Amino acid sequence: MAQCVQSVQELIPDSFVPCVAALCSDEAERLTRLNHLSFAELLKPFSRLTSEVHMRDPNNQLHIIKNLKIAVSNIITQPPQPGAIRKLLNDVVSGSQPAEGLVANVITAGDYDLNISATTPWFESYRETFLQSMPASDHEFLNHYLACMLVTSSSEAEPMEQFSKLSQEQHRIQHNNDYSYPKWFIPNTLKYYVLLHDVSAGDEQRAESIYEEMKQKYGTQGCYLLKINSRTPNRASDEQIPDPWSQYLQKNSIQNQESYEDGPCTITSNKNSDSNLLSLDGLDNEVKDGLPNNFRTHPLQLDPSGDSSNSIDGPDHVKSASSLHETKKANAGIIHGACLTLTDHDRIRQFIQEFTFRGLLPHIEKTIRQLNDQLISRKGLSRSLFSATKKWFSGSKVPEKSINELKNTSGLLYPPEAPELQIRKMADLCFLVQHYDLAYSCYHTAKKDFLNDQAMLYAAGALEMAAVSAFLQPGAPRPYPAHYMDTAIQTYRDICKNMVLAERCVLLSAEILKSQSKYSEAAALLIRLTSEDSDLRSALLLEQAAHCFINMKSPMVRKYAFHMILAGHRFSKAGQKKHALRCYCQAMQVYKGKGWSLAEDHINFTIGRQSYTLRQLDNAVSAFRHILINESKQSAAQQGAFLREYLYVYKNVSQLSPDGPLPQLPLPYINSSATRVFFGHDRRPADGEKQAATHVSLDQEYDSESSQQWRELEEHVVAVVNRGVLPSNFHPTEYCLNCYSDNSRFPLTVVEEPITVEVAFRNPLKVPLLLTDLSLLWKFQPKDVSGKENEEVKELVKGEPEMIGTEVVSEFLINSEESKVARLKLFPHHIGELHILGVVYNLGTIHSSMTVDGIGALPGCHTGKHSLSMSVRGRQDLEIQGPRLNNTKEEKTSIKYGPDRRLDPIITEEMPLLEVFFIHFPTGLLCGEIRKAYVEFVNVSKCPLTGLKVVSKRPEFFTFGGNTAVLTPLSPSASENCSAYKTVVTDSTSVCTALISSASSVDFGIGIGSQPEVIPVPLPDTVLLPGASVQLPMWLRGPDEEGVHEINFLFYYESVKKQPKIRHRILRHTAVICTSRSLNVRATVCRSNSLEDEEGRGGNMLVFVDVENTNTSEAGVKEFHIVQVSSSSKHWKLQKSVNLSENKDAKLANREKGKFCFKAIRCKEEEVATQSSEKYTFADIIFGNEQAYVVEDSKQLILEGQHHVVLRTIGKEAFSYPQKQEPPEMELLKFFRPENTIVSSRPSVEQLSNLIRTSLHYPESFSHPFHQKSLCLVPVTLLLSNCSKADVDVIVDLRHKTTSPEALEIHGSFTWLGQTQYKLHLKSQELHSLQLKACFVHTGVYNLGTPRVFAKLSDQVTVFETSQQSSMPALIIINNM
Repeated sequence: MAQCVQSVQELIPDSFVPCVAALCSDEAERLTRLNHLSFAELLKPFSRLTSEVHMRDPNNQLHIIKNLKIAVSNIITQPPQPGAIRKLLNDVVSGSQPAEGLVANVITAGDYDLNISATTPWFESYRETFLQSMPASDHEFLNHYLACMLVTSSSEAEPMEQFSKLSQEQHRIQHNNDYSYPKWFIPNTLKYYVLLHDVSAGDEQRAESIYEEMKQKYGTQGCYLLKINSRTPNRASDEQIPDPWSQYLQKNSIQNQESYEDGPCTITSNKNSDSNLLSLDGLDNEVKDGLPNNFRTHPLQLDPSGDSSNSIDGPDHVKSASSLHETKKANAGIIHGACLTLTDHDRIRQFIQEFTFRGLLPHIEKTIRQLNDQLISRKGLSRSLFSATKKWFSGSKVPEKSINELKNTSGLLYPPEAPELQIRKMADLCFLVQHYDLAYSCYHTAKKDFLNDQAMLYAAGALEMAAVSAFLQPGAPRPYPAHYMDTAIQTYRDICKNMVLAERCVLLSAEILKSQSKYSEAAALLIRLTSEDSDLRSALLLEQAAHCFINMKSPMVRKYAFHMILAGHRFSKAGQKKHALRCYCQAMQVYKGKGWSLAEDHINFTIGRQSYTLRQLDNAVSAFRHILINESKQSAAQQGAFLREYLYVYKNVSQLSPDGPLPQLPLPYINSSATRVFFGHDRRPADGEKQAATHVSLDQEYDSESSQQWRELEEHVVAVVNRGVLPSNFHPTEYCLNCYSDNSRFPLTVVEEPITVEVAFRNPLKVPLLLTDLSLLWKFQPKDVSGKENEEVKELVKGEPEMIGTEVVSEFLINSEESKVARLKLFPHHIGELHILGVVYNLGTIHSSMTVDGIGALPGCHTGKHSLSMSVRGRQDLEIQGPRLNNTKEEKTSIKYGPDRRLDPIITEEMPLLEVFFIHFPTGLLCGEIRKAYVEFVNVSKCPLTGLKVVSKRPEFFTFGGNTAVLTPLSPSASENCSAYKTVVTDSTSVCTALISSASSVDFGIGIGSQPEVIPVPLPDTVLLPGASVQLPMWLRGPDEEGVHEINFLFYYESVKKQPKIRHRILRHTAVICTSRSLNVRATVCRSNSLEDEEGRGGNMLVFVDVENTNTSEAGVKEFHIVQVSSSSKHWKLQKSVNLSENKDAKLANREKGKFCFKAIRCKEEEVATQSSEKYTFADIIFGNEQAYVVEDSKQLILEGQHHVVLRTIGKEAFSYPQKQEPPEMELLKFFRPENTIVSSRPSVEQLSNLIRTSLHYPESFSHPFHQKSLCLVPVTLLLSNCSKADVDVIVDLRHKTTSPEALEIHGSFTWLGQTQYKLHLKSQELHSLQLKACFVHTGVYNLGTPRVFAKLSDQVTVFETSQQSSMPALIIINNM
């Protein structure tokens, strides 16, 4: 349990005090009313004695009573109504809340640091009020009246007569059977006569004389003159007198209300049958006439017009907060005791002392003696005689019943004179005056008698008080008998069905156990009494049980939290919303962040609802927000309910301050670091044969390698433009900023060009989210043309059109658990600094008819394209954390992040904007094929552009033609422009002889200076005006390697008017070309001594060229024609073709090879001298006049191409295609001992494969008349030699090996005739000759080296293929005769 202000040793005596009735005349009541107090209320602050008092016990021992307190109350003849008591308790609890700014205790238990309120004042107030408002009962006498004060005023005409009337009235109330309430302790009640005297208005001499008369009549011990009202109400404001009454009156304002108020409060309650709480007392609820107005109704009497069937055990749904608020408001302006001075306070205090010392305590002492005498006399009688006496006294006792029957009822009802009750009376009296030893022995005796008689209610009462007395005995002679309390609680609850008395037992026992640090037992006891009949009681007891768990030696934190949740739930059912919210918040400390996600969701949801009910809207929003932003494990339906509730609460919050700043929304999640910003227009789609440059777009994935290539290209062209030096302030142009780009600088963008921001949203819920009116939120700082900043900084949600245009996405749907990007645009119309702050949107969800937790469709819904259930306007900021800094030592040792400025672009002045379109641009080419395409350059801005250049890492792939050539033509479709070659008419004798021409490098149209990669685009007048476009031809040559090639073009251009911030702009294009195999060209050059030039000098060269058609049929190419062979060199030129055969046709079908031989001579010295060293000599040798063609879609198309071979070294073979460099195979080192030098006659397996030698003998060229005989047979001799000293078995296999496609390419199509496999036995050093025949069906060059030879030692099994098979091919030329 929580800490209490009072200890249990103070609490119990204060809860059971002597009760004194007060009966006042009307005039006396009027005098006290001048202070806004009744007589009983007037005495309340002074009812505790300031000094010890003494009395003698029956054994004449002196007994000291400390801190004695008495309770004075006006006589009320109606018992308190259960419903009114329940309402009072509700009001007391709701009126007691934790103090603002109260410092809570921090309890550390394991991993938990909990802020817990150490005290629970609401529980203490409840307990105090509960104990004070307990109705008097017949089975106990603790709250029966011991005495009665009869009060009249000195200003009355006949005060003595008034005393007589009041005395008779008291006697009538006590002894007339018409009144069953209030209860009186003994028939002979002490009457104490009090004369009130108004000092300011009354006659003091008269008062004194009346008092003298009273003393003579009633004795000095039985009367008192009390002087009050020493000042007039008018002077009340002159002097500030303390008000000790307010604390009592506010606490019990309802309890103490009297008939002088406007009327009793009404409360609402459910219609329950009357509780049997008071049935034992046999009370008569009829109101009798003739009573003074001050005791006609009980202060806890309900309005008769209200529901008369209230039950104290019914639910607690009462209008507690409102009624309490009204009462407090009514009491707030009232000054109590306005006519009383401090002297009057002392007089009242003195009066209580006198009454107690002289009247009450002597009366109690005397009564105890009388009862004790009866008890002693009873002990002296024999048991049988006493039984007989008992029968005489108990004439009205119910008939005897069996034990079982008795246990099912409350047991016996004793008459007031029953001896057992006299013992109980004595015990109660001793208890009230703190004589706990005597009280315990009496309770113990009474308990036995009651149990013998099966009077269960009486027995439970005796057990309860015996336990308390035992605990309070000085010196603690015996341990606290907790089992007594347990039995009493069980009896009250189960047999007597009296929850009020059971609750009193629990409250007392729990405090006692807590004082003994028995928290576990106290918690179990408190939990036992929670039930469905009273939510308020259950809530308070569960909360105290939770405090027991946390106050244990080893705090049970989770049990604490669990019971706080239960308490919060019951508080909520009892209508105590603030207490419910407090309990849930306290429990949340335990469950938060521990992975109990469903529990967290439940608590947050409840906190949200309770906060909303209490109009704590910010707390409600915060709680609902937590449910949504944590990775929820709830079902989709439950999440939908949470979201709707959240939206509903948020809507209410936003309506309170419609002009306030937009709230931050928790959904959907935004991955800020994934935000991408794109500067520029979207790429145009392809239009027929017209294809726009790929440039940069948000659809492209980031590739670091590609990004580096573009950077290098841009650096390259900028360096070339700046005379080979890269400017120090150069930064590569970035059109798309992302988490990989360098965002440390403010990006530059151009006015009137859109800015696209791609925001990455993620919906963590299982329900779809609908965002409507989604747009960017930005701040803009405009500058005038001179660059000065305007003072005004506008932060706009919907921008002014002349500054920044904002695109609004009307609907953006994110499905359940989906990640989705939104692309939002801004259109800058003015230069300045733009800061993109975040996104603004309406958050809603698609309407569904399901309801969860009783939450259906909520008000405030509107519909759109998707049926939107409800939405709220809000924002989310885009806050991007920059890269971690790691340069200096300080940065390495601490965690610091650099800036990320991708969302803060600077809008600069207008710049030209280029668009490039490619027309008839191929996607597939043959290796070396030349194709013509067109490039269109369009200036789509309002500024002229100049200095257009293109840079590429593959400058050999394209050219814009020679500088001397006429600029192209009219339209790309003109057929005469399709060929890459110009036809020249020559003399017929010049066939196979070279045509000589020369050209300089300037004519080639290649790049600037020594930078072949940077190529100026030949624009007319070098300027492209706004809106103008120009088309240029572009010649493309297929790369020599087959496969897919990505070729990057970077177009560079500048503005005619130089801009300080942006000096140039770029446009990117990536062309993807797929090349397929065409021809392979191999060439060698060797010195020729036989072929002399015209002057007879040597030094000429022979150039051998092998051309092979390697094209596969998929490309649709039928055959290749070699049209021309050209040489280009500063020192050498081809002179003529040395044609070995007479065949002039240079046509290669699929898989065919051609062999050419050319004579090359040096250029004449005079030519070299006259030409500058930059001149190149071209020599062209033309073959035949046939065209090469391709069959495509049954149409015949002619493709053109060229292959290049660079010859640098004599005798070394050069290729037109790059050779794959195969790494040399690693050979293992062999170690052998020198003494084993004897050569083994048996070779190893590796040696054997080299020791069988083969050679083919055949004519190099063979002619055959194919038109006469279709088959050509050629005799071939295969020589086999065994170089080893062992006998070897050899297998010769003539079947072609078909596993590799290369083999097919080499041997073409021929067949071996006759036997296909030979098995031979070769002796040591033997040579063997094998006669074979090869069969050919058409002319060509063939490789005869296909026989495969296998060998094995005669006495072994393993066969090895000989290693000579990979040697030079054996080529034969088959000619037609």
